[in-house]
Amino acid sequence: MVTAARALATLPVPAQVLALERQARRETTPCGTGDMVWHTWGTPRDGVPPLVLLHGGSGSWTHWVRNIADLVDAGRELWIPDLPGFGDSASPASGGDADALAGPMAEGLRALFGPRQCDLVGFSFGGLTAGLLLAAHPELARQLVVVGAPAMGVVPQRQVALKAWRHLPEAAQIAAHRYNLAALMLEDEALIDALDGLALGLHVANVVRDRMPRRRLAHTDALARALSRVDCPVHAIYGRSDALYKEWIGALEGAYADAAPDFRGLALIDGAGHWVQFERPQAFMQALLAALRAGAGE
Repeated sequence: MVTAARALATLPVPAQVLALERQARRETTPCGTGDMVWHTWGTPRDGVPPLVLLHGGSGSWTHWVRNIADLVDAGRELWIPDLPGFGDSASPASGGDADALAGPMAEGLRALFGPRQCDLVGFSFGGLTAGLLLAAHPELARQLVVVGAPAMGVVPQRQVALKAWRHLPEAAQIAAHRYNLAALMLEDEALIDALDGLALGLHVANVVRDRMPRRRLAHTDALARALSRVDCPVHAIYGRSDALYKEWIGALEGAYADAAPDFRGLALIDGAGHWVQFERPQAFMQALLAALRAGAGE
């Protein structure tokens, strides 16, 4: 039997990821017994808050790999952490779910930006984390954009069953990763191997470093309850075929309107599943920039 690390060795980190990482500036803030690692691109602009992007579960900053250059070209200064317990960041001091991340996230944002607010965007587990963060520390963000997030309380049972892989031999591990990407993340299975294997390569690189696998809050209404305490403008963006919701996707807009005091709207992206910003990056960019402009009153 081979280890997860051996399986990782068969799929080198994609060149596009390595190139973006070389272009980034790297900062750290305290987290547990170590550090949270932040990657930043772009140049600060007067009057424009930093744009902070939070990745999804079993991920890292690379969940945004197809969006970074476009957002920098649009004039935004990007800050993308590896969330505590993922990627290169240390685990939180205690806890194994999104609620354990609010403390080190708040500490990190204050250390990096002082009293300046950011514009906050959270994908999937990162969207849940962002909602919990702003419910406890509303002063940290000017606005919130939630992307493909769970925990809105509209799905009666889990919609996706993923395959375990850590116990499997090498070839079977890769097959399980392909299955999980198709089942959860992407509507178009051809994207798993397209772009020189970008999706599969970065997925494998990410999941072997996930130290918080027992997450439970995603299957509750924790985000909906948190948003009731978030006063800033809130937008939502989802792939119309998001596997977390399936036929329940139509219930999301009402759930957000009921939960968030200043909900500004839901954008559904056609031809996209859960990982909407990877699958349809141009359509996602249009929706995200429109949401950010509206939330800023532009």
